[in-house]
Amino acid sequence: MQLNLLVLRCKNIVISKNFYEKLLGLKFIKEQHGKGAVHFSAYVGKTVLELYPLTKSEEVENIRLGFTLELEDVENHLKEMQIEILSRYEFEGKMVFVVGDLEGRKIELIREEHTE
Repeated sequence: MQLNLLVLRCKNIVISKNFYEKLLGLKFIKEQHGKGAVHFSAYVGKTVLELYPLTKSEEVENIRLGFTLELEDVENHLKEMQIEILSRYEFEGKMVFVVGDLEGRKIELIREEHTE
């Protein structure tokens, strides 16, 4: 398993983007998935760091995690474990499943692609 996503909710994503670029030397790109919020993303190794605008109903501590799993069928695994799938979407040709943890954080899960 590998952490592949960390989403930070920011009061001002431009100021946060500039801070992380200066602090870590990251190069963020502007993105928008479908009708979702405009945000910035950068790679830290194989992990994507995304900066999203904070909405009125969210707290700064609202963090989203993403994991790449070494499973053949993520959806079936979640069903077997009786874990509710909150949503799903396709990104870069891979199906992403979103579940919630007991504290209300969203966790994205995708299947590890094996290259041989």
